[in-house]
Amino acid sequence: MTTTLPTVTTAPRRRVWWHTGAMLALLVCAAYAAHRHWPVLETGADRLAVADQGWLLLGATAAVATWACSALAQQGAVAEPLPGARLVAAQFAASAANHVLPAGLGAGAVNLRFLMRCGLPAGRSASALAVKATAGVTARAFLIAVLAGLCPGLLRVPRVSVAALAAVLAAAGVLALVVAGPLRSRCARALATVAADIRAVHARPNRAAALWGGSLAFAAAHSLVLIAVTQAVELPLSPARVALLYLAASSAAALLPTPGGLGSLDAALAFALTTSGSPAATAASAVLGYRLLTVWLPLLPGLLVLGVLIRRRAV
Repeated sequence: MTTTLPTVTTAPRRRVWWHTGAMLALLVCAAYAAHRHWPVLETGADRLAVADQGWLLLGATAAVATWACSALAQQGAVAEPLPGARLVAAQFAASAANHVLPAGLGAGAVNLRFLMRCGLPAGRSASALAVKATAGVTARAFLIAVLAGLCPGLLRVPRVSVAALAAVLAAAGVLALVVAGPLRSRCARALATVAADIRAVHARPNRAAALWGGSLAFAAAHSLVLIAVTQAVELPLSPARVALLYLAASSAAALLPTPGGLGSLDAALAFALTTSGSPAATAASAVLGYRLLTVWLPLLPGLLVLGVLIRRRAV
């Protein structure tokens, strides 16, 4: 009589090793980022140690609220219901990943994988991200227009050289030729998918309210973080001016492909605050406080949550 030994499948073991490796890689990225920017963390902590703790607590609360606002906007971008707890956790993890990879690639990849894990096809998932991004840009432009009317003269249109304008026009022309040529059919299909998703979302008032309300609240919550920090360090600018400067600076910094706007946003914010009449040291402290609350403090927990989501195959 012969006995048949059970077949041992190696696929589950490979998945476990892959998930463990991914988590370790994320932890290494977090440790490297913290080590590289440790002087910034230490200096910011020293300056904020004597700031108003009540305002800092309000800023931390607003920073936490940004993840809920992002989740609300993402749910509004799709007609299908998404699991609420996993959706918020994915936004927390996406925010951390966005500070490791440049130009929003981290957040986009995490949210794309999350939507696909929820059963949406790859094309629909990418379309949902495009709908959310479009609503976010529109909401930010709306807030800038409103605040610019409340704070006249604060923003000035920068002077653009003829050479820079010509370069932009040339790049736009090349892009138009590429889109109209080899990529015409693909772009047409992608735009048709996005348009269909926009119609489906706005056919349901609750989804449209979630999309636009979440997008507006997300930008407002980030503005509130900086407002709270500027109040904590007694920066001599009104909340409306701080919010307008933040929205304008962050919009400009988004054009540079740095991880989470690190470096570009810091420089743009510091420049905007100082040129508006704030002392340089106070403006630097405000920028450091904003970064501590929105990036450095939640970075390691966010990457840990991302590792758990990867291990559980939620993203």
